[in-house]
Parts: sequence; structure tokens; C-alpha cells
Amino acid sequence: MTVVAEIDAAPAGHGLLRYAAAKAGGALLSIAMVVVATFFLFRMLPGDPVRALAQGRNMTPAQLDLERARLGLDKSIPEQFLHFVGQTLRFDLGTSYEYKRPVLDLIGERIGPTLLLTGTALVMAVSLGIWQGARAGWKPGSRFDRFSTAVSLVLWSVPTFWLGLLLLMVFAAGIGPIPGLFPTRGISSVDAPDGFGYVLDVAHHMVLPCLTLVAVVYAQYLLVMRSSVLDEVEQDYITTARAKGLKDDDIRRRHAVPNALLPTVTLVFMRIGFVVGGAVTVEAIFSWPGLGQLFYQAIRVPDFTLMQGTFLLITVSVILMNTLADVIYHVLDPRVRSV
Repeated sequence: MTVVAEIDAAPAGHGLLRYAAAKAGGALLSIAMVVVATFFLFRMLPGDPVRALAQGRNMTPAQLDLERARLGLDKSIPEQFLHFVGQTLRFDLGTSYEYKRPVLDLIGERIGPTLLLTGTALVMAVSLGIWQGARAGWKPGSRFDRFSTAVSLVLWSVPTFWLGLLLLMVFAAGIGPIPGLFPTRGISSVDAPDGFGYVLDVAHHMVLPCLTLVAVVYAQYLLVMRSSVLDEVEQDYITTARAKGLKDDDIRRRHAVPNALLPTVTLVFMRIGFVVGGAVTVEAIFSWPGLGQLFYQAIRVPDFTLMQGTFLLITVSVILMNTLADVIYHVLDPRVRSV
């Protein structure tokens, strides 16, 4: 029996390696296409970076030409593209036009606040969506199902910037004599204390932007989880468990929910990829010093190197997370392995 098990396990292991290698090859091809698209996409944006940077400064045409040559914008598009590809292969994202600093340094400074905000929002949205989706799908048509699904769909359809501005007006700016309950901008106060007081101050600043992100995202997890649980309720093993006299809560928690979680895995990993990029709209509204706000500021110039670097980081993160999700799904679900 041991010999047979080892013989069966070997092909399964080789199958997983072949599957992972195929997915990795597809991810590399996607990244290569993203590199090409990233360069040409931002060159199509209107505006001249040199003239934008020269605003408020009396620069002659000759000085503008010198600045354009310093930034490498005097070269032809093919020459700029080859230079960009060469830098990318060396893991060099160039120097920002506006900040005059390496793009990697700017990303390193901003990625911490972004991961803090979007990572916290992701954990809260996933937890809330899975919990509500499991309960709603277990008893479809119930009052809880109708209420939670309706609220999540309404929030999902609300524009993110509108919800963020609304929360700012109600809870930050205050209404009439009622003072604002939360800060309007930034990650911390200027006079924030050290130690645990600083942690509380950052958490206070996170409430509104985090609430905005959770409100517009958690419906995805709720709907996917609800649909998965609805499918599991019709399965024979649920009927058998009920016939054995098991409690409904135990059946849902120990049997239905673990099996229904599989489709949610892919969605969660996709959102993890977007966590790195932050939320451009939310970070811009609340002046959160993350990658989203950095990308927004780069678009306003336009700062080609900074836009290329941040956009490339976001897209590569999403591609890698999608690839990892496919491999994990292949491991968790035997029905995928049998295809």
C-alpha cells in the first residue's frame, strides 16, 4: 500500500509543478506586456512635463530644451522605450521629474502607509463579507439575507469619492455646532505623542478612509460567499448531516463554510495584489501619504517615470497574486487537479 501511495503521489507532485510552471510562464508574459503598455500608455496623456515643472519660473526656450535633455525627453520614442526597458530589467525605475529622487526610494517611503490602510481595510472587508455571506446564503430569503444583501449592494454602487466626501462632511467637518469627530487629512497629527499614543493617533486618522474602503468593497465577498453557500446547501452531505441530527450552526460552520470558501480564495488574493497599489481616490480625498496619493500627484504633472514605476508595481503585484491564487486553488480543490 505504501508503494502504491508513493507512486500515486509522484505524478500528483509533478502535475502541480507543471501547472505552477505554466502559470509562472503566463505571468512572465503578462508582465512583459505590462512593461510595454506602461511606457506607451502614459505617453498618450496630454501635457508637457517640462512646462508643468517650469510653472512659476521664467525659463527661456533654451533652458526648457536643456531641462528636456536632462530628463531624456529630447530623444525619440523608440530610444526612450529601450532605455526604459533596460532600466526595468536592472530593477531601476528611474528618477522622478518632480521630486528629483529615485522612484524606488519614493515607493519605499509610501508603501508602508498604503499597506497599513488598505491591508486593514481588506481584513475587515473579507471578515465582514464572509460572515454576512455565510449567514445570508444559509437562510436565503430571510430578513437578514434581504437586509445585508441590499445594504451591501447599495454601498457597492456608491462612487468611492462621493462616499469619502460625505463621510468627511458629516464626521470630520462637523455639522453646525457639532465638532468633527475625526481628522480630515494625513496619517497623524503634528503634535502626536510617542509610543502607544502615536498608535492611537494613527488609528484615529484611519477610521474614515478605512470605513470608506470597507463599505465599497465588502459586498464582493458577501455575494461570492452567499452564492457558494447556496450551492453547498443543496449538496448531499448537508442532507446527511442534518439527518444525523447535527445542529444547523455546526453544519454551517464545520462543513458548508469551509467548502464554500474555495471560490473566495481567488478573489481575496486578487485584492491582495491591489493592496500594494493603494486606493488612489481615497488617499487623495483624505491626503493619506501612500502610493495612491503619490500616483495621483504624478498624474497631475505628468511625471512619466513616477507614473511608470508605481503603475508597474501595482500591475505586477496583481499578476503575481493572481498566479499564486491559481496555484493555491489547484492545491486546495481536488476537482481542479483532476481536470
